Amino acid sequence: MRSYAPAEASERTGLSLDTLRYYERLGLYGPVRRTAGGKRIYTELDVAWVRLLVCLRQAGLGITDLQRFMSRLRDRSNDNADVVELLESHRARLRAEVAKVNLALGVLDGKITHYRTQASANGPGDRSGS
Repeated sequence: MRSYAPAEASERTGLSLDTLRYYERLGLYGPVRRTAGGKRIYTELDVAWVRLLVCLRQAGLGITDLQRFMSRLRDRSNDNADVVELLESHRARLRAEVAKVNLALGVLDGKITHYRTQASANGPGDRSGS
């Protein structure tokens, strides 16, 4: 399995070294292996987990949600129903936000079309209809 130095892991995940260490300290992934000299060595699996965390953060999950997500994944006494429930709940919130954004985009598109049509009807340089 390939391994990466911290700077390389940072580049592959898009996170700063401080954020990588912060996520590890919070138990969101890892623990990361270390060299005999104590330097962190990130595996492909570490990088994959961090990329998943980045995706979930971009989808709007907060740190507490991520901690709950990881805790539920690590708890092998269940059938992952808790994980599915957490993700489905967040997906529903995200879809509601997307619907609001789509509505706002529709209004903006309508206004853009209206004002472009108005500007075309008035001719170039004619500001009397504004």
